[in-house]
Amino acid sequence: MMLLKTAFKNILGAGKRTWLNVTVLSLTFVLMIAYNGVVNGWKFEARRDTRNWETGAGQLWHPDYDWLDVFSLQDAHGPVPQVLQNEIERGSLTPVLVTQGVIYPQGRMLNVLLKGIDPVQQIVDIPSRELQNNNGEVTAMIGARTARSTRLQQNDRVMLRWRNPNGAFDAREIVITYVFETKVPTVDAGQLWIDLAQLREMTNMLGEATYLIASDACSIHSDTDGWLYKDLSFLMADFEQMIQIGLVERTIIFCFLLAIALLAVFDTQTLAIFRRQREIGTYIALGLTPRRVTSLFTLEGTCFSLLAILVSVVWGTPALAWLAHVGWEMPALVDDMGIAISNVLYPVFEPSSIFISIVVITGMSAVISYLPARKIARQNVVDALKGKML
Repeated sequence: MMLLKTAFKNILGAGKRTWLNVTVLSLTFVLMIAYNGVVNGWKFEARRDTRNWETGAGQLWHPDYDWLDVFSLQDAHGPVPQVLQNEIERGSLTPVLVTQGVIYPQGRMLNVLLKGIDPVQQIVDIPSRELQNNNGEVTAMIGARTARSTRLQQNDRVMLRWRNPNGAFDAREIVITYVFETKVPTVDAGQLWIDLAQLREMTNMLGEATYLIASDACSIHSDTDGWLYKDLSFLMADFEQMIQIGLVERTIIFCFLLAIALLAVFDTQTLAIFRRQREIGTYIALGLTPRRVTSLFTLEGTCFSLLAILVSVVWGTPALAWLAHVGWEMPALVDDMGIAISNVLYPVFEPSSIFISIVVITGMSAVISYLPARKIARQNVVDALKGKML
């Protein structure tokens, strides 16, 4: 305790050098927490939105379906088994039928995925209810990304061509009945959502589906009658890999910021030991062992980080609270990156992340302070009193 009090007294007496180190460490600490919070906010929001809009609590796939291979769609459909049909009637599963199509907006030709969904389903947030009032016409809804790429708007009409299971082509004019906004591009880009009953009739696939989306109430969590069960760990595997890649980038940024902050502490401690040689000799002459003097200078460097944390609480708390309230606005180009991300990210600050940042900064400050101070343990008392220990 005596060494700790002495260490605080010494660093407070150093004046501007102390506050320069504290400022740099405090800024690094708050930036680390803010960046962590923004990344965590995106991670939690993207997981939630992907589940609510696309994956549900899990999915059951037709055995020939591969969501990365559009050529599999020709055969990736089949009748829904009775056991799964019972879950559909209970409302815990909703079928989706997927096939390829071509639209001709403003004389252009664009390939799209046609996805049929039950208008009354409530498992995912896709606004399928907008498909209910079709007045006998074939209606479709599209996402905002598809609307921009096709230049289609609500109530526009466009020619649609598709191919039935027998290989014959058919075409019909459809009406864009709704344009929805979503943060999940995998349910938007290049896709037309159609009433499931209409799409089944158009493609002559009555009673068939490509995959089934499950709710939390679904009792089926394994392969059933040839249909393959896919849990969230499989459906979000690409997203989790992206997070792991981002973790490497985050670590590099943290190391860079921390190196800048700790360099200032290292220089300050090195200069302090060089200028305070007689003081060090006096400590030893008064009975402190060289190792305890080394501990004193190590504590002084550690106290920089402790003081920086206190300063960070004073100014960082309102700053981070303001950031959590207004969010971090992202540039417009993120909308075309193909990942679930909103235009404004609201950070989520985890206590574990804050604790790890405190431990890392405090621990590294102690190590950096010990490196120049370790020479004290090898010095001669007489030389130290004369100011010749180095």
